[in-house]
Amino acid sequence: MEHKNEIDLHKVAIIGCGFVGSSTAFALMQSRLFSEMVLLDVDMARAEGEAMDISHGMPFSVPMKIYAGSYDDIVDADIIIITAGANQKPNETRLDLVQKNVEIFRSIIPEISKRDYQGILLIVSNPVDILTWVALKLSGFPENRVIGSGTVLDTARLKYLLGEHLGIDSRGVHAFVIGEHGDSELAVWSSATVSGVPLSKFCEMRGFYEHDDETDRIYEDVKNSAYTIIEKKKATYYGIAMAIRRICACIVRNERSVLPVSSIMHGQYGLEDIVLSMPAIVNSKGVERIVPLSLDREETERLRESAAALREVMDRVKL
Repeated sequence: MEHKNEIDLHKVAIIGCGFVGSSTAFALMQSRLFSEMVLLDVDMARAEGEAMDISHGMPFSVPMKIYAGSYDDIVDADIIIITAGANQKPNETRLDLVQKNVEIFRSIIPEISKRDYQGILLIVSNPVDILTWVALKLSGFPENRVIGSGTVLDTARLKYLLGEHLGIDSRGVHAFVIGEHGDSELAVWSSATVSGVPLSKFCEMRGFYEHDDETDRIYEDVKNSAYTIIEKKKATYYGIAMAIRRICACIVRNERSVLPVSSIMHGQYGLEDIVLSMPAIVNSKGVERIVPLSLDREETERLRESAAALREVMDRVKL
């Protein structure tokens, strides 16, 4: 994708108009990042209905062309967001979804690649790490242009819960969740800070001294957030829609912000040809480079265990 300046018009496409896709469309309509949005779904009437519904709020926002379309309509999009896939059910892990959604991707990705698409593929469907790898292999696109939403939402959940725990603005919390977007993910506590102050020291400033117990509880709450929400309301979609909006802003504005997106590893931490989440510089061309986090010995081992869990599933995927 060519670098565009601020006066250029930008186009986004969303494939999949379920809860996540439609919530993403609504969030992006309000973002002022794009002047055009096209929605695709295997159920064309659903895509048309979502486009109509969101368009009717245009008098309260800014002018934007929103419509349902086909693969031919998305070839000039800056970003194609893929949310299509089977929903995660109660008591079902993200990795349990893999076989169903790989087949869906086998019908979607070739349709994009055969049209010589030059923009960025943003994968959101779960399990996002596996499906980002599948999209990369099926498309043949350069690695920087195929990225997953990764642990951007998990990291936001961590910051939110830490902010609540400490009674502070969560935007001052600097910490990452890395690895699989799922059960083997890990919070990097060793380098976590609050506005430059080490997390453990800041906790003590706020009267909290049982560090291990507190971080364990918060980590479990982060990891289980999706399961809790699914149990209560059957699906998660608002949080991830806002995470997608944030990633899109980095791309469209060429921000070079550091976000924990899913991208492919080439030797970092001894990991090779596997997709998982690590902080990366995100710009108008996608992933510019992975940012090396300083991990302690336990965190390094847990990251490798997370990668091994993903590798076990990847080895069963047939492309």
